[in-house]
Amino acid sequence: MVGFIESQLVFQFSLLSFSSSFHIHHIERLDDATDTFIQPLFYHVVKIPLRLLSTLASFLLRRPPQERSSALEAAEQEPPRQHSTITFRSSLTLSGFNTGKKCGSEASDIATTSSHDDDLLTQILSEWHHAAPQFDPESKMSLDDFELLETLGTGTFGRVHLAKQREPSTSYYAIKVLKKAEIVRLKQIEHINSERQVLSQVNFPFIVQLCCTFQDTHSLYMVQEYVIGGELFRHLRKAGRFSTQTTQFYAAEIVLAIEYLHRKDIIYRDLKPENILLDSQGHIRITDFGFAKKVTDRTWTLCGTPEYLAPEIIQSKGHSKAVDWWALGILIYEMLAGYPPFYDDTHVGTYEKILAGKVRYPRHFDSAAKDLVKGLLVVDRTRRLGNLRGGGNDIAQHKFFRGTDWRGLLNRTVRAPLVPSHANEHDTSNFEKYPAEKHYKHPEGDPYRHLFADF
Repeated sequence: MVGFIESQLVFQFSLLSFSSSFHIHHIERLDDATDTFIQPLFYHVVKIPLRLLSTLASFLLRRPPQERSSALEAAEQEPPRQHSTITFRSSLTLSGFNTGKKCGSEASDIATTSSHDDDLLTQILSEWHHAAPQFDPESKMSLDDFELLETLGTGTFGRVHLAKQREPSTSYYAIKVLKKAEIVRLKQIEHINSERQVLSQVNFPFIVQLCCTFQDTHSLYMVQEYVIGGELFRHLRKAGRFSTQTTQFYAAEIVLAIEYLHRKDIIYRDLKPENILLDSQGHIRITDFGFAKKVTDRTWTLCGTPEYLAPEIIQSKGHSKAVDWWALGILIYEMLAGYPPFYDDTHVGTYEKILAGKVRYPRHFDSAAKDLVKGLLVVDRTRRLGNLRGGGNDIAQHKFFRGTDWRGLLNRTVRAPLVPSHANEHDTSNFEKYPAEKHYKHPEGDPYRHLFADF
């Protein structure tokens, strides 16, 4: 997303028995990323009521049609009018911060090494595996240290501000401000704490940097690098679809980021154009880690965006890192076609198409791209590319990425196909416009501080 957090409401359903009875378990997600929770088997048993509920949710929550226009006259099949989603798609971005070493700075102490084709990613990524995070756990920052400027995005219980650090620094950041009372009311405590935990432990060129966090009696604050180019979603929407070369560039950087996370046993689980930001040079930053989780085996949490859910998530079989490679296949298809492969007017229809696994490819698809997407969108995860013995190396060595300068990408010496325009370091022209927040109230007492002890 172009740097805005639209909050999303996501419903999680629980199957009580093999009958048509069901209940809404709880409203799941907050701020910048929302997605859907649905128990499999269950939707076959209660197909009619779930269809009605899904249709109603789509009607209430979907974005305006003009925001999802794909403009794809050249495609073989008629593109959908918009992404179906049971969420307000949201995302925010943020950028660097003055604690001696600037958060999100271009410079790096990491040196890459040569690697053999049979282990293309290992030597490169092993250098970053032990890179120290730029997060400052001892920071004494508070809201008084920043001047909040324009709103970059809004959500159910918070918003993202462009912020300027006060003197002597003149650095700009993006600060996510989250209302504690709303987080507690919507039962999002675990998600928020998880996002902070994961982001505080990573340091990689293509992942947004969390600089520090703090709280007051009213809100939580997450200070991140300001990623000035906005969401990949916005640029894809403007272009209609990307060329094979442009798609190859973004997909390669995403492969590096996802493989880095997987080698730290972190599943991302929310890959989509709205959660990919472009920096000033056009390189990516993956953002919104609310669904990220450290997992060594499998997890059963049902989460994700409808069009990007892997079959094993829908079927509640337990899922692992393979879901991120499935999502990569969806994303590559969407970048090349301008719309996702399993689009349907209802979420249930989308899930049925995902489980069937049948994909129609527009004529303009490059043969290598088609072969890669086919390898990623394999319903049986044990045969899915990226989840085989070679792991992410199998993807990196695919013919679609032939000629890719992986070290150059990681060092950001390869020129990006799209360099976002910006007048200065605090330019917000790549983001939507939002009304300003009048003020933040600071009530007496703080009954929720213990719930967010790490902030």
